[in-house]
Amino acid sequence: MSTVLLTGASGFIGQALAVRLAADGHRLRLALRSSPSGALPDASIFRFADLDGNTDWEEALDGIEVVVHCAGRAHVMKETVDDPLGEFRRCNVDASAHLARQAALARVRRFVFVSTAKVWGEQTLPGQPFTVDTTPAPVDPYAISKFEAENALVASGADKGMETVIVRPPLVYGPGVRANFLRLMQWIVRGRPVPVVDADCRRSLVARDNLVDLLARCVDHPRAANQILPVSDGEDLPMPVLLRQLGEALGKPARMIPIPAWLLKSGARLLGRQAMAERLCASLQVDIDHTRRLLDWSPPLSVNEALARTATDFLAHYRA
Repeated sequence: MSTVLLTGASGFIGQALAVRLAADGHRLRLALRSSPSGALPDASIFRFADLDGNTDWEEALDGIEVVVHCAGRAHVMKETVDDPLGEFRRCNVDASAHLARQAALARVRRFVFVSTAKVWGEQTLPGQPFTVDTTPAPVDPYAISKFEAENALVASGADKGMETVIVRPPLVYGPGVRANFLRLMQWIVRGRPVPVVDADCRRSLVARDNLVDLLARCVDHPRAANQILPVSDGEDLPMPVLLRQLGEALGKPARMIPIPAWLLKSGARLLGRQAMAERLCASLQVDIDHTRRLLDWSPPLSVNEALARTATDFLAHYRA
């Protein structure tokens, strides 16, 4: 077992990962900016006020063998800053690079970084999923910042002999999920029709429990060292199938309205939401064969099981 510094321990992924690492017997130090919404395991706590290139991690890194870095600025649905890329770089690139440099100087053995599948791009061609060998082509500020952070981490690790592990998940869902996935469940439960593009678009998703299981394995598995690891549920579903399964989990059949892709794109163009429409009309698939073989790993939960857990939690807190 290792002594682990987990950043972002109050976040959607970090809280679940903290519980899992504690259950596995690791000694934890949890880095927090805000109070968690749920319970955290007993652990040493390190609080920091801001996340940028000036954050001092020296005290937090004392005696640490492995860093798992979940903290950062996540994908923002409604941007509020004038320079999104600059803000993403401050929180994701500068902060991660500074933490990695301090970790290497503190003789941390391994640095595990939660990145994003969007580093490879916004869409895949039919039958051509992203693989570990796909050339990165990040498009939006969030993905660009994550890719730049990856490069900074690898450079810091190579310079001081610290192992780096980069995990690239697609959209993460699970109990307590927010943003679009939450909105989708609300629409289904309220009986609102959900527009569905009449195209064979397949999307990779990853349940939080599946992502946490892989991250836990990355802490100590010797073959994870210096690897880029794609992760997903291993089941890429067309949107109508996903909606049908989600509706079944919620006990409320999803009402789907097929819409031609050209109509959605035309409407989105008029509303200035063309980029969003392009994503809805395109596939984004992630091939996890490399991760499966290298780490002898498979997602422990099926999509149906993960949707059931997500729906149960949603219904327990839902107020009409």
